[in-house]
Amino acid sequence: MQGIYGKRTYTISPAMLTERLIGYSDIMIDIGTGDGRYVLHTARTCPGWFAIGVDTCRENLRAASGRAPCNALFVIAEARALPAELRGLTSRVTINFPWGSLLDGLLDGDAEQLGGLAASARPGATLEIRLNGGALAEAGWSLDAGAERIRQALEAGGFAVRRPVALDASALRACPTT
Repeated sequence: MQGIYGKRTYTISPAMLTERLIGYSDIMIDIGTGDGRYVLHTARTCPGWFAIGVDTCRENLRAASGRAPCNALFVIAEARALPAELRGLTSRVTINFPWGSLLDGLLDGDAEQLGGLAASARPGATLEIRLNGGALAEAGWSLDAGAERIRQALEAGGFAVRRPVALDASALRACPTT
């Protein structure tokens, strides 16, 4: 698995990952983490959690990874091909305001992408997805129709799905992500 710390990329062996996770019972993975702001916020405000940010774009991860506390890690990987080292680890998976291929995979019910999300989760884990109406509009969907389509895809992929919740402007501003 390929990790990043500032401008430096490195290989994270299974033993290295296991060592980093010692003492943490709750592990969160943020898929499509972008600039990593959500991961940094989680790691700093929940010191008992270990937060892992996953994104394909190493440039986006450089700044956040260079400031990561000891309970945070940044990994360069695709949602469709999550590293095997992440299998069965997480108690919480987040996807904040997906766009591009990550959003397309959710809308299309991409079996590889959904399978990777499910494989990274331990039994009883939660999956939280926050959607952006603008990104859905660019993909040809309204917010409501896109949310419904993703709900259907997740259910077809074996996920137990709760009713969507709309976030008001205040909740969106409070969300620690860019």
